[in-house]
Amino acid sequence: MIAKLYGRIDETGVDHLVIDVNGVGYLVQASARTLSALGKTDDFETVFTEMQVSENDMRLIGFATREERDWFRLLTGVQGVGGKVGLAILSAIEPADLALAIGSGDAAMVARANGVGPKLASRIVNELKDKVGALAGIGSGAKLMATGAANGNHAQDAMSALGNLGFKPGEAGSAVAQAVEELGPDATLDALVRLALKRASR
Repeated sequence: MIAKLYGRIDETGVDHLVIDVNGVGYLVQASARTLSALGKTDDFETVFTEMQVSENDMRLIGFATREERDWFRLLTGVQGVGGKVGLAILSAIEPADLALAIGSGDAAMVARANGVGPKLASRIVNELKDKVGALAGIGSGAKLMATGAANGNHAQDAMSALGNLGFKPGEAGSAVAQAVEELGPDATLDALVRLALKRASR
């Protein structure tokens, strides 16, 4: 398993790049977001990778961040989401927005990606909703943890409070993320919980 590559970008295309690692050129497929985040030809970059092996094919998929790779793994774990569709979703939607969309059950946002119809978008939301809030370091989860640390852990406490009230991790994470964004880092725990409850109950 190749987890990451560090080398010189030899060339880039619409949906791929070639990275030269000590004279060996690796063809790596990538989302538009990754390609725009990486440097230009001849720059040295680190590309986080996922290898996909099928009966007739073997390919490397590349990402500018571990977070995007983690999202790709989550997405391709859903039936009907292959590598091409996973990259299309990540090209169209930022990981943080994807976390909010799934956490709030917004299948319409997921369906904006090329090749994703309403049925598949609903399946993605339903299958990943509980996983999004529970996986720290992905999407809004990472932002909430960082905000919580700077805010006396109010964000994490608010998530815990909503969890105690019966909300699923995905619902609680999405609602608290929205409340933090609206109220700012100086909000009290009481204010966060009250607003998050309103958002979660929509």
